[in-house]
Amino acid sequence: MELDIVSLSRLQFAATALYHFLFVPLTIGLSILLAIMETVYVMTGRVIWRDMTKFWGTLFGINFAMGVATGIVMEFQFGMNWSYYSHYVGDIFGAPLAIEGLMAFFMEATFVGLFFFGWDKLSKVGHLTATWAVAIGSNFSALWILIANGWMQNPVGAALNPETMRMEVTDFAAVLTNPVAQAKFVHTASAGYVTAAIFVLGVSAWYLLKGRHLELAKRSMTVAASFGLAAALSVVVLGDESGYLSTEHQKMKLAAIEGMWETQPAPADFTLVGFPNQAARETHYAIHLPALMGLIGTRSLDTVIPGINELVQHAELRIANGIKAYDALQKIRAAGSSENITPAMRAAFEETGHDLGYALLLKRYVDDPRQATPEQIAKAAFDTVPQVAPLFWLFRIMVGIGMFMILLTGIFFILSARRQLDKHRWLLKLAVFAIPLPWIAVEAGWLVAEFGRQPWVIEGVLPTAVAVSSLGIKTLLISLGGFILIYTVLFVIEIKLIFKLIQKGPDVEHAPETGVHVQPVNHAIPAATSEQL
Repeated sequence: MELDIVSLSRLQFAATALYHFLFVPLTIGLSILLAIMETVYVMTGRVIWRDMTKFWGTLFGINFAMGVATGIVMEFQFGMNWSYYSHYVGDIFGAPLAIEGLMAFFMEATFVGLFFFGWDKLSKVGHLTATWAVAIGSNFSALWILIANGWMQNPVGAALNPETMRMEVTDFAAVLTNPVAQAKFVHTASAGYVTAAIFVLGVSAWYLLKGRHLELAKRSMTVAASFGLAAALSVVVLGDESGYLSTEHQKMKLAAIEGMWETQPAPADFTLVGFPNQAARETHYAIHLPALMGLIGTRSLDTVIPGINELVQHAELRIANGIKAYDALQKIRAAGSSENITPAMRAAFEETGHDLGYALLLKRYVDDPRQATPEQIAKAAFDTVPQVAPLFWLFRIMVGIGMFMILLTGIFFILSARRQLDKHRWLLKLAVFAIPLPWIAVEAGWLVAEFGRQPWVIEGVLPTAVAVSSLGIKTLLISLGGFILIYTVLFVIEIKLIFKLIQKGPDVEHAPETGVHVQPVNHAIPAATSEQL
């Protein structure tokens, strides 16, 4: 990676986003599991379910606090590192973020206080309502964030005002119902549910291996296995929907994920493994599964999926059309005021304006895209190809872990139904070692989604290279180092707190047949009195 403003700005945002995304999935998933556990407590009156909710809720609270601390910083980066992006699309991108803060985060933050401090102050139903409000708020928060992110991937319901040089909302309902955003939300939420389920499953398996808190661990594993299996299956189904939408809206990303350089006759093959070579524009030693990609990507046997080389040629045509849009835009801006802009000027821009973003790709090579040479246009067209090899392998890592999660949760679901959760110690150990896997999968998925749309910060509208702030290299290096240091410290603190709480375990144990409280024995030696001394 070149040491320039664009690369460093991207690296800084990616680093902070990846750190933040370590906490988000567990928050989303654990909030639902807490609500399920407390619902069982309210319905049955078994106090062990209340203790389960409190124990896993404490782990949720640690993770929630860290997620808030790391998430707030990210929003400030839009103004700090991406000021032109904020100017260009702030009217649209800012609205979902504002709604997320006012509607979802405030709701979540308010009721999380009631969750922790309202156990003895609220009725059972009242506290359960607060717990479900936390869960709904956590998921609503993800919804609004992903509406904003989905618009970046598929910018609907907006148009550029050539006089102000800002994107403006033309149809807010289209922004809210953006199919890419909706598919991303359900896919991301399901991935969070799997993450929480595997976390609960693994920690509970550790308790069974240690012979501690057996009844709490078995009940937790039963909930996690059933919930996790349903979530893992839904991740696959909803991931297929995301792939189908990529065929419509992000063809280059799909082709790069497949390492598919040439267009194949329909239905296209799926590349199981291979070694993409960007310079040679070829994927070496590829092993194909016949027709599978066509079925996944188009849900048909006769729809063609274009290859990378064909899409690059198409990008050249759009760049040429974008140059006309850029010329029309400059004439409008030169007119100075609305009164001087003729209908012919507006018509010329409206006819070609949808390709203006492709002309802006030339800004890397020439100040005025109208002066670009054929060689520069060819380079800019090939810039629309993201780095194929990382996308290719990250996608397969994500899918491979997803398949393993289905297998693991399915096995424990069967064992829970047979009441044999503690029968196979090697499976319990496998569940413990599997705890990090969902995080690897979700981080890989984030990289596929965000890295795959390069060179665009707004797909087809605004290239990443022209969206950054005018910052110095030194400033970026200092802030990047500071963020990494602070976030690493926060991450280490969270891991230590979680490990300490897991080792300590719940404060109260119960007789399995009655659910009656059994206070833990205090083995500490009493302090000596002054007379004894």
